[in-house]
Amino acid sequence: MMQRYRPNTTVACVIHSQGQFLLVEEIINGKHCFNQPAGHLEANESIEQACLREVFEETGLKVTLSGLIKVYQFTAQDGTAFVRFTFAAELAMQQSCVPNDPAIKACHWFSYEQLKQNNLQLRSPLVCQSIDDYLLQADNMPPLSLLSSAFL
Repeated sequence: MMQRYRPNTTVACVIHSQGQFLLVEEIINGKHCFNQPAGHLEANESIEQACLREVFEETGLKVTLSGLIKVYQFTAQDGTAFVRFTFAAELAMQQSCVPNDPAIKACHWFSYEQLKQNNLQLRSPLVCQSIDDYLLQADNMPPLSLLSSAFL
């Protein structure tokens, strides 16, 4: 019998303010890397609640989600499969962050040009892909109403 495919369900948030994007610096397998605030869906929470929780845990910020950028199906180099729901949040002013998660070492604001030019160690190719997709559809983003959660 073939083993059932069970990808990890994750959420991420592209946070944009004044032409820059907020990334968190974390240590994964002993190496510093950068990612959007992101993490796993937990039992009995909606996809949106998971995203808001992860943003708060990793940045200390309480944001309002402005739209769903895209849903990505991705397999990491180690073979781990993911389905990643990526949201957008727009802040009028850049805010300083105080991570509540000890795995997050710092938060950084980067321009698109800095992200593309620097040799930042990104957690996955989805970091830049999510920002590219955000920029492509910032004025025409799918609404949050596409998602529905029901807990019986």
